[in-house]
Amino acid sequence: MLYWLSGLADGGDIFNLFRYITFRAGAAFFTALMFGFLFGKPLINFLRRKQKRGQPIRDDGPDTHFVKAGTPTMGGLLILSALLVSTLLWARLDSPFVWIVLMVTFGFGMIGFADDYAKVTKQTTKGVSSRMRLLLGFLIAALAGGFAAHFHPPALSDELALPLFKNLLIDLGVLFVPFAMIVIVGAANAVNLTDGLDGLAVMPVMIAAATFGIIAYFVGNLKFADYLGLHYVPGTGEILVFAAALIGGGLGFLWYNAPPAAVFMGDTGSLALGGALGAIAVVTKHEIVLAIVGGLFVVEALSVIIQVAYFKRTGRRVFLMAPIHHHFEKKGWSEPQIVIRFWIISLILALIGLATLKVR
Repeated sequence: MLYWLSGLADGGDIFNLFRYITFRAGAAFFTALMFGFLFGKPLINFLRRKQKRGQPIRDDGPDTHFVKAGTPTMGGLLILSALLVSTLLWARLDSPFVWIVLMVTFGFGMIGFADDYAKVTKQTTKGVSSRMRLLLGFLIAALAGGFAAHFHPPALSDELALPLFKNLLIDLGVLFVPFAMIVIVGAANAVNLTDGLDGLAVMPVMIAAATFGIIAYFVGNLKFADYLGLHYVPGTGEILVFAAALIGGGLGFLWYNAPPAAVFMGDTGSLALGGALGAIAVVTKHEIVLAIVGGLFVVEALSVIIQVAYFKRTGRRVFLMAPIHHHFEKKGWSEPQIVIRFWIISLILALIGLATLKVR
């Protein structure tokens, strides 16, 4: 929105700064961060008054989780509010890719909100049915995939780009939209499964967002894309502003979510942020790189799939408990140990993902 001030620029005056994505990304970060600091406490107090008993705790979970009873959920509203305000203020709103990512983020956020609301009001760990959540998620993802294919350059539309290869593209044709649906819905639910410990999901999401913000900036810049051998997608550079706002909002939330958490992100935040990462990967043509950068989320999701499939087949468990972070809790790791070590893994995977930009 504030990008229009660049039209007032006359040479080297201050309004010229608004032309630069990097300046607006920095401004979006600090806007979202201050939003989180200013409105975090009032929102938490509001959620406590409304929810009273807080988020229900699983009966079969680790014993250490029962001390968290009464903690309010839906804290993801803080991140989403900061993200929306900052992105609308600082991003160029003539970029269709910004709107695609926003649509996915807040669409999945509303699904998560409905799920959290059902859990809190009914005081049960079962909210909206999995079938309904998936149906709505795939619908939003289908729209996003269709719009992305429409606004991508003709040479890239319906194509799958492979990391490490400069010119290799796989033509998915009509399968591109279903593929995009799987990426977006899969990312949303993988982050949702990871969000089981205080601060566990939000930091890896921010690390992944920072990585994909850089990727989006390079992909949307003709000179950088040509130098690195990337496929140029005009307009995706503005995603850096969105990613910066997500990081700022995430840090503002983490201030209150750090152990012991004053508020949980809930499905409101985890589904939305996971969907956002999936959407960014689709619009930047880096879907496979998401599996590397978001490898922690992939492992968390796979641990659940393996556990369920093996138990149904044999009646035995592979892990002491799934998702895998609960397995390590059962083995005696403390919550801070798991969280910090998983953060370190996320950072390593992000650096590997960035390395794919140069190794071609």
